Amino acid sequence: MDEPTVVVGVVTGAHGLRGDVSVQNRSDNPDRWAAGGNVLREDGAALTIEASRRHGRRLLVKFAGIADRNAAEGLRGTVLVVPESWLPDLAEGEWWAHQLEGCEVRTVSGRVLGIVNEVIPNPANDLWVAVDDEGRETLVPALEDLLIDVDVEARTIVVRDVPGLTAPEEAPEETED
Repeated sequence: MDEPTVVVGVVTGAHGLRGDVSVQNRSDNPDRWAAGGNVLREDGAALTIEASRRHGRRLLVKFAGIADRNAAEGLRGTVLVVPESWLPDLAEGEWWAHQLEGCEVRTVSGRVLGIVNEVIPNPANDLWVAVDDEGRETLVPALEDLLIDVDVEARTIVVRDVPGLTAPEEAPEETED
């Protein structure tokens, strides 16, 4: 495939006897798994979604042409992707996780926190994991009050200096007794 792709799920195994598979969902798009939609295997082969449903914490998906458990087992471990052009447009101030990965995070004062290597979805707000050259991780909450500038094209993110979060804690002053 000529265009970059985004991982939207991974088949973790077969479910039942009729060809359903259990999918670890990695998509934020609520319409991604709608009947009639398509996803691709990493080799570019298309899979058409016949049906999908939640089952506890899992997503069960029925793909066209996968008629029995043996065929479903053959998909175990399959990484499911879509081309970036298939992603819906986002509102101003929103970004896809894959756009943030690889961006350098620094504070307003110029302190480099590292490169975003993971975005952890969280109910309150996502956490961006920035790792510096020494391997130290900084969890940056994706909060409007913390973010100064996010420029995915320039691959840079600027955040406020927050003691204990993005700035080193100041040592308490020593007092004489």
